[in-house]
Amino acid sequence: MTERGKGYMKDIPIWEKSNLTLEEAAAYSSIGTGKLREITNSENCKFVLWVGSKRLIKRRLFDQYIEESYSI
Repeated sequence: MTERGKGYMKDIPIWEKSNLTLEEAAAYSSIGTGKLREITNSENCKFVLWVGSKRLIKRRLFDQYIEESYSI
């Protein structure tokens, strides 16, 4: 565990996180980071969250997108 301030920061399992990095989303979904970048570059992508220049994947909406997709 890493000490952060007065408390400790726990390692949270990927399936419990609300937002994922590209690397976490790739490990979670078995979709490559290149393909995830391509999909999330679209302005119409509903499961991407930009924090400055950092790209995060909204896990619940990403799950829904995968369930509704036939091919990626």
